Amino acid sequence: MSSEPQKEVRRRRVFYIPGYDPIHPRRYRELYRRESAAQATISGYEIGILAMDAGGENYAWHVRALVDGRPVEADIEVLVWSDIVRHSMSNSIPATYLQLLRTAWVYISTGALWGLMKLRKGPVIAALYPIGMLLGQLALAVLFFWVVATAIGMGVGMIERVIWPGAWFTPLFWPTIIVALAAGVAAAIMLLRWFKRRDGKFFAYYLMHDYAYSASSRGANPPELEARLASFADTIGNALETDADEVLVVGHSSGVHLAVSILADLIRQGRVTGQGPALSFLSLGQVVPMVSFLPEAHRLRADLRYLSAREELTWVDVTAPGDGCAFALCDPVSVSGVAPEDKRWPLVFSAAFTQSLSPERWKELRWRFFRLHFQYLCAFDRPKDYDYFQITAGPMTLGARYAGRPPSRSLIDRAVSKYTSVAP
Repeated sequence: MSSEPQKEVRRRRVFYIPGYDPIHPRRYRELYRRESAAQATISGYEIGILAMDAGGENYAWHVRALVDGRPVEADIEVLVWSDIVRHSMSNSIPATYLQLLRTAWVYISTGALWGLMKLRKGPVIAALYPIGMLLGQLALAVLFFWVVATAIGMGVGMIERVIWPGAWFTPLFWPTIIVALAAGVAAAIMLLRWFKRRDGKFFAYYLMHDYAYSASSRGANPPELEARLASFADTIGNALETDADEVLVVGHSSGVHLAVSILADLIRQGRVTGQGPALSFLSLGQVVPMVSFLPEAHRLRADLRYLSAREELTWVDVTAPGDGCAFALCDPVSVSGVAPEDKRWPLVFSAAFTQSLSPERWKELRWRFFRLHFQYLCAFDRPKDYDYFQITAGPMTLGARYAGRPPSRSLIDRAVSKYTSVAP
């Protein structure tokens, strides 16, 4: 366990690292406001939030809670990298299709895809979804091209037969071909643009850019991301020098592997002394294998190996088989093939959506795949031992809350990745 795991928390600093998300972090505050109020009503505690200025580029809010008669205050700060995400998504339609080919080639040619298929089907289907959807959109555009071009050609042909009956070649022949082809191309482009404008419903371009971001460097961190990780490490490191009782880092989705590297850097730098706040790491809906299984992910694999054996922190990993976008109950260290003999972390267990949500609520959400990927940050109407709001604003450290809790029985912890090197 981390230092002083049983220490009661009255003041907490929380740092939330989102996944690959281009949206303004304000939405995380509003999500927290709405869902914390719902969970407090269900579970019988009090909680409220106030806006605050985090300084710099980050976004924050202040939480006051009363849980089991114990008052707690927490400052929750979103570590923002949405500008990097938006920049990586600023591709034209042709560039996105080229990105599709490159990304598919990286995962197939390196064998990473075959390794991922040995884990959970859900995230592999999610990874293949943008490829299938984009190719489907392209096929419809080609069909639309053919229909429009053929319709124009047939229409002009009928006019030609009236003006030049019996003629096999007329003055309109080549102009008709040119106009028909141009109209068909214009129609196809309009349809592709229509799909892209409505990607908020299809998520094809969004997911394609997500997977392509890591695949473009075959698992290595791009320079702009490395610079941002260093900035995040400084922010968290400064919090470790305050009088807070706990510093809690929450990584969600793609934010999990960023958090792994940040925390590994902080410990290597000697900035986690054990004399200050308890350091805790909560990873939610992780997709670590999508990166760690790539050949150049040496940095991530080294950080996973290092962090998993450290006693300076508590690391709890929560997923759920009902989340088709996460590698549910897959130990990110072990499946990446880098588990050391003295491995301590993470504790992996399920949020058990089918049990912690009522049958009515589960029926409402079960086919809303992207919404379920955010359920870890939301209220449960039949909560078990996972409550995001008590973890972030309750009186117990993460280590104390889950002390003695066993991992889920259906845990996958065998080495699967083809690539296990931790140095270039």
